[in-house]
Amino acid sequence: MSKYKILYAEDDETLAFLTKDNLELNGYDVFHCPNGENCLEQFKAGSFDICILDIMMPKIDGFELAAAIRQIDTEIPIIFLSAKTLKEDRIKGLRLGADDYLVKPFSIEELLLKIEIFLKRSQKKVVPEKNSYTVGAFQFDAENYTLSKGSSKTVLTQREAELLKLFLDNKNTVLKREQILTALWGTDDYFMGRSLDVFISRLRKLLSEEDGIQIENLHGIGFKFNIKA
Repeated sequence: MSKYKILYAEDDETLAFLTKDNLELNGYDVFHCPNGENCLEQFKAGSFDICILDIMMPKIDGFELAAAIRQIDTEIPIIFLSAKTLKEDRIKGLRLGADDYLVKPFSIEELLLKIEIFLKRSQKKVVPEKNSYTVGAFQFDAENYTLSKGSSKTVLTQREAELLKLFLDNKNTVLKREQILTALWGTDDYFMGRSLDVFISRLRKLLSEEDGIQIENLHGIGFKFNIKA
């Protein structure tokens, strides 16, 4: 079984070393970031099971970081570790979507227990991912990026396959443009938006033979993948 991956943001080098070492001794893969900006970049680029965040960090503080992470992933557990002891700070952290808030100096045993609890809780939410779809006369294999009709098979790019899967998982539902961009790229950057338009045009062309399928453009809002029953 693969190790759980922890994303850990802490600017205190000594504390970070000790905490990371203890977590790794207990079987976790720990990716340490010295500031909030670096941590957000790592989160967007990788796949993690839980986030442990200091609050008082350079570039992006823990509160801003947690808010940005929650925009991308609403489910991943977040634990704050902070020297800030005011009740208002704790409440703010929890309102931002954190699962818990431990005050420094903290017990490594307590942190390990919290991690174990939240990882077990998050695993219960996992449902088998659907990877095979019928799209009119087409068969879409999301895992292998293929769109087939009879003996004809088209291999999609990874992004095209991810986009089609997102549409099919939310068929006949309006998806805001920023939702799609964040789901596929982790950001609603303008240039990613131009790429999105290219992928949508290609999917429209590939599915154009099916009269019952339409990728509707809702100007200023987003898109709706319509499939007639």
